[in-house]
Amino acid sequence: MNATETIFALALASNNNPKQHFLYASDELTKIGQLQFSNIYLIPCRDGVGADYWNAACLLKSSLSVADISVLLKNMEAASGRVRPSHQISLDVDLIAWGIDLEHMQFNPKKLPLALDVKIPMFDVWKDAAFQHPKHAFPTVSCLEAK
Repeated sequence: MNATETIFALALASNNNPKQHFLYASDELTKIGQLQFSNIYLIPCRDGVGADYWNAACLLKSSLSVADISVLLKNMEAASGRVRPSHQISLDVDLIAWGIDLEHMQFNPKKLPLALDVKIPMFDVWKDAAFQHPKHAFPTVSCLEAK
């Protein structure tokens, strides 16, 4: 890893054409850095309204700044047709944390406390106490390895 690279921990969710939007997000993120994806979990909506979500997490190593990544994520959501507020979410990509390595990550205070649908997939790619969660039986779905 270059000294100028940052690791970004991202949480992804979709319950409206999720396969299409996850493939789009993966393609866009691959253009700016090295990706490590979690499993994709099928988890019910937090509010109990709307379709179940595909939830995943990824670690992205990139030379972009936190500000640049934040703008990119908002642009990706807009390009996917994201409407707020809504229970039909085409693509939600949240910046959970960033840092030079996994031992020195800064959490995004706007995303705390972390929801279970963030913790479960994030623990796949980042074994940190912040993502410890109760045992669950949420199924996984397959999408990205078929590319």
